[in-house]
Amino acid sequence: MNQPLRDQSPPTAHPGPACPGNASPVVLEVVEVSKEYNTGGQTLLALEPVKLSVLAGEWVVLFGPSGCGKSTLLNLIAGFETPTTGEIRLEGRPVLKPGPDRLMMFQEHALFPWLNVVDNVMYGLKRQKRYRFKRRLRRERARELLRMVHLEEFGRAAVHELSGGMKQRAALARALAPDPKLLLIDEPFPALDTLVRAKLYGELQEIFTRTGKTIISVTHDPNEAVCLGDRVCVFTDRPGRIKAEVRVDLPRPREIADPRLAPFARLLLDQLEVRNA
Repeated sequence: MNQPLRDQSPPTAHPGPACPGNASPVVLEVVEVSKEYNTGGQTLLALEPVKLSVLAGEWVVLFGPSGCGKSTLLNLIAGFETPTTGEIRLEGRPVLKPGPDRLMMFQEHALFPWLNVVDNVMYGLKRQKRYRFKRRLRRERARELLRMVHLEEFGRAAVHELSGGMKQRAALARALAPDPKLLLIDEPFPALDTLVRAKLYGELQEIFTRTGKTIISVTHDPNEAVCLGDRVCVFTDRPGRIKAEVRVDLPRPREIADPRLAPFARLLLDQLEVRNA
């Protein structure tokens, strides 16, 4: 349950990017990373040089208007694209390609329709050394994760038999299966109704607390950003850059309708309205 309402200091935004302020180790470093695209003979700057450090066990939200480059940065961290300038380092090692240490929850669930739910969750374990040639162990791991996301009764169900929210839970279980160092979440909830989203916000926070995962997520919804994030990075319009950071120092679990979130959400919107420097 949420703690009772109490007096709290008004939230403040700090010019970004800032250095995280506790003793946890830095797991991810984004060092002056930019991204250009060449289309039709023209060069499009999608992302200005960005600097960002993410701590182990931290949930960082990339927030900004559509087309500002936040999903571009997420794809660069995942290794799906290559930076034009700069470097991304995970635990001190350069990110050069996709890997099981960074797994993505996409806007679409991306489940394989020819596999049932438990086989979808097991799929990412086939090449893991611990699970190779050990189907029984892979199945045990998959069932453990399905229990965590409250789908233990639907392991044998076909993907088309699941609701939208259940598909996203299954996608989350599949992303968690290889035990990645970094979980990346790219706006997976817009197509879901309000009640389903609110429930998923709570379940995600429960999993975040239980597993201690480091999470980076993307949203253009200020309420979602402050409900989920420990720290919110506010992006400018394209070409995107981090213009400010807001720390959300509220206890978990947080409910999307909690009035304590409102000042933080207003601060994010205020930052969007400030003219770019």
